[in-house]
Amino acid sequence: MHRFKVTELGDHVFWLRDAEREHLVRVLRLSSGDAILGFDNSGREWLAEILKIEDNSVTCVMLEERQPHVEACSEVYLVAGLSKGEKLEWVIQKGTELGMYGFVPLRAKRSIMRLEGSKASERVERWQKIAREAAKQSHRVREPQIFGITDWEDIASVLPETTQWLIPYEEEKSQGLSQTLATLVSDKPIAILIGPEGGFDPSEVSYATEHLKAQSVSLGPRILRAETAALAALTITLAHWADLG
Repeated sequence: MHRFKVTELGDHVFWLRDAEREHLVRVLRLSSGDAILGFDNSGREWLAEILKIEDNSVTCVMLEERQPHVEACSEVYLVAGLSKGEKLEWVIQKGTELGMYGFVPLRAKRSIMRLEGSKASERVERWQKIAREAAKQSHRVREPQIFGITDWEDIASVLPETTQWLIPYEEEKSQGLSQTLATLVSDKPIAILIGPEGGFDPSEVSYATEHLKAQSVSLGPRILRAETAALAALTITLAHWADLG
């Protein structure tokens, strides 16, 4: 059954507008009487029937409310250095499918891609759209928030004060990720800092450990690409809390 992000919620009805309306009408060619599913990022979803299709909106009447247990039990964020090409898009899509709670793009010293002004805003909008579509595909009831492109000095204010920070680092030899996860708690957010191509500069690792109290961890004896490291760390973290597997 087709899933849609609810644009506006009413009393036993909801409305789909803009891109959601266009997808329903022009791509899927659904019509009045067809059944769909709607969600609004609150953890709820509704089985609904299309009541009326108008030029600017689709009105749907709710038939049944559900609260499926599909979201991760821990809030795990990925904070990733800007990477070139489609690498970040791939991480956002697959991270959403796996269950990440949010994504913060980070300007890092070794980032090849530079985004400022309107180009940065447009890219964040595109990333949010990718997360929304991936949330629908994976039957989630909450799409991850894609934050604006952030600098190191602002990163602490983006996520909750209680966030537990981890930074996978190829020079870390003594502390593994699985070992460190055993010292964390599941009811506080976890943020995983992932470097861009070439990894983090040592000064950035020092900043993270000193100012964010991030714990430096190893992902194993092999050097992983940035996008591989992001998804490996996310998977290990979610699996530790029994969310995967």
